[in-house]
Amino acid sequence: MKRQHLWFDIGGDRCAATLDNADGKNGDTGLLIVSGGNEIRSGAHGGQAAIAQYFAARNVPVFRYDRRGIGDSAGDNRGFPGSKDDIAAAAQAFRQHTRGISRIIAFGNCDAASALALFHADQFDAILLANPWVIEPAVTTQRGADAASSSLGTAAIRARYWARIKNPRSIIDLLTGKINLYKLAVGIAKAAAKENTSPLARKIASALENTKIPVHIMLAERDNTALTFKSAWHDAAFNTVRKSPNIALSSVDSASHSFADANAKSWLLTQISAALEI
Repeated sequence: MKRQHLWFDIGGDRCAATLDNADGKNGDTGLLIVSGGNEIRSGAHGGQAAIAQYFAARNVPVFRYDRRGIGDSAGDNRGFPGSKDDIAAAAQAFRQHTRGISRIIAFGNCDAASALALFHADQFDAILLANPWVIEPAVTTQRGADAASSSLGTAAIRARYWARIKNPRSIIDLLTGKINLYKLAVGIAKAAAKENTSPLARKIASALENTKIPVHIMLAERDNTALTFKSAWHDAAFNTVRKSPNIALSSVDSASHSFADANAKSWLLTQISAALEI
């Protein structure tokens, strides 16, 4: 495998990327990986680097990059809502640095999936969206446990409390005072509340409504972000999207947001391989 570190321009800022090829040979289909959150291009625990190595060994070139203001890249970090130009520049750089490539499949997890959903138009031949983030970006500016709790959709909160209710240990904790009754009551109230589709979810639904390319949404069934997306998926905002022949949704039994456990990792690689047609 040949791994090349390179630079490309995004709006005047010098940005870093990594291109993985198998023995320098380029197939006609490439995989572009978009990082989520403030994650650098190696991914959580090297997960994106491992994906790149896996597919490069199967003669699929893989391009990863740090968006502006992240990792080795210059510029201001504009978050995923401001990453439209980053995605477009990365796709262009991928084509420029890869011989003979004619198709690009783009993959993103969490808010990278949301960014791809919003900004994919006319750039890719298919997009793979893992655990798309549908919570308003403003929520992520909070800190601590309150931020984690408030960022969960009611579907995720219900799943969390149902898991606790099924655990016999929770009854013992309740009787011995280890569970805060006030927090329990607040959590139950949130779980019982009707969840409204967020403006971000509606934007994603609108962006996907008229897409002409294949879109594969992949969810880790017990991941909180995936549970929140799944709740939005069944809302009226996604009615047209759910009926589209170009859009498919599948899931794996896992709580890992990054598909880190062995079963989820194998499943994810299989889904990406199918999209790449290898």
